Amino acid sequence: MADELNRSRLDITDTGAPGAAQGRPYLSVNFACCGVYQRIYRSPDGSCYAGRCPRCARPVTFKVGQGGTSARFFTVS
Repeated sequence: MADELNRSRLDITDTGAPGAAQGRPYLSVNFACCGVYQRIYRSPDGSCYAGRCPRCARPVTFKVGQGGTSARFFTVS
């Protein structure tokens, strides 16, 4: 029975291949309008990061492309 239980457990400590990126890319955004933080995830086609303030629903979009920035943290108002 214990052996059966051990085989059915998911190993959440497995990090995959060394150097491989984990999860979906995101930006950390502080919405100054309401003083809240939200992660904004990249769109499935990879062209932009789009989201909304979790309190007032103000939309924000960050385009992905040449001449951009490597910054991952932003404050929007």
